[in-house]
Amino acid sequence: MTSRMADPDRVVSALADSDDRVVEGALRPRRLAELIGQDRVREQLTLVLQGALRRRRPPDHVLLSGPPGLGKTTLAMIIATELGAPLRITSGPAIERAGDLAAILSTLTEGEVVFIDEIHRVARPAEEMLYLAMEDFRVDVVIGKGPGATAIPLDIAPFTLVAATTRAGLLPAALRDRFGFTAHLDFYEPAELGVIIRRSAGLLGVSLRDDGADEIAGRSRGTPRVANRLLRRVRDFAEVRGDGVVTRECAKEALEVYEVDTSGLDRLDRAVLTALVSRFGGGPVGLSTLAVAVGEEESTVAEVAEPFLVRAGLIARTPRGRVATQAAWQHLGLPVPSRISWAGGELGERAGEVTLFD
Repeated sequence: MTSRMADPDRVVSALADSDDRVVEGALRPRRLAELIGQDRVREQLTLVLQGALRRRRPPDHVLLSGPPGLGKTTLAMIIATELGAPLRITSGPAIERAGDLAAILSTLTEGEVVFIDEIHRVARPAEEMLYLAMEDFRVDVVIGKGPGATAIPLDIAPFTLVAATTRAGLLPAALRDRFGFTAHLDFYEPAELGVIIRRSAGLLGVSLRDDGADEIAGRSRGTPRVANRLLRRVRDFAEVRGDGVVTRECAKEALEVYEVDTSGLDRLDRAVLTALVSRFGGGPVGLSTLAVAVGEEESTVAEVAEPFLVRAGLIARTPRGRVATQAAWQHLGLPVPSRISWAGGELGERAGEVTLFD
């Protein structure tokens, strides 16, 4: 009989990821009143939930869209808490067949909240079943195969679906139309992130000065998840190399160690920007070529680095590929070319005026 020893590095990595999830869960607000930022969404959602509670009926289905890390999962948990209802959590990639969805829906209790993360990745057969479930609270369970197959209608308890997506454009119109309330979460302002960081510091027992909170907030890419992660890393630095107090200088030194610059760019962001400017003369260059140049997968560059670089005005997407803006050269401390060639034409100081696409 042989036994296999676990890879120590994988064990440590798994434990670290688990610890991060536990900490992130502890930092989540529990009620709408505790939610910082997203004022318009909070007001709208309050009306939806309070109206449903007064009618003593489940609220309309809710679709939450926006970039990762802005609080879509947190909002789903808050909705269940505000309704006093159980919460069932799953994700689009986990629902590969219609039977997977039927197994979830057929065991629901009345008023339960179902949260599907990354709903744009639900398999098509399950998506079609979801239409009927959302609208009529019924699913058709198919028994048998081929010409002898029979569809048996099965009533399910009235429920509220809360779905989250980072790619709202990939959802079919038929699915989007079945949500009674749709909210788009926007990036946070530094002042809002500062409030979140101070709250998290209090929960974590971190000694934090206001200038330290402001420094972290300014490098957090407008994203609470990033802000809380940077706070934990700065805390480590302060405890190991300082006196445990997070000040502006402490935060600057810590984030320099972790390769997060003053604009929030990390190692991957700068690698993409440097490759685009130094190796390809500012572009245009295709995504696959850019990914090879930095040694990453296309999806990593497109979904992790590129959205922030575009939002920061450092790169632009054109019909012929990715291009660097004048701000990219300035951010890297390089002289801006007098004329930049984009998409086969030369543009001078008005180089920012290009045709963009998603």
